[in-house]
Amino acid sequence: MQLSDRITGGMLVALGAASAWSGSLLPAVPGQDVGPAAFPMIIGFGLMGCGALIAIGIGRSFEVDDLDEPAPKTGPLSGLRVLIPPALLLFYALAADTLGFLPTAAIMVLLGAKALGAKWPLAISMAIIGPVLVHLAFYKLLRVPLPPGLLPAPW
Repeated sequence: MQLSDRITGGMLVALGAASAWSGSLLPAVPGQDVGPAAFPMIIGFGLMGCGALIAIGIGRSFEVDDLDEPAPKTGPLSGLRVLIPPALLLFYALAADTLGFLPTAAIMVLLGAKALGAKWPLAISMAIIGPVLVHLAFYKLLRVPLPPGLLPAPW
């Protein structure tokens, strides 16, 4: 069964609205600017924005419509790709304290992007930019320290 982009986008908007509304009901922590409501509200507004973009069709030009594209790799071990996300999480749990957040997350993004079929330039740029943006969000916005390890963040 396939659902249209308008339906799935609308579902994401509804899910994001529910997350933002639920987050707004959480009590504030006295003496802190950022409380427990911040993260669910940020996620909710992000989901709402992404859902709206999907519903109006932004990004459809990036989908593969050409039948001449090579088929995804299949074989006896191709089903093991489902183990990549848990393996990356296990890698983070074992390596983050030693390597630090930035190198560990960069390795995870690079391996995850390549496993999903990204080309090298895109995978490398995502591995450089993604962890830095996530670290900034956690450190500056949420004030959650992440392991510094071998490569501490300059901020």
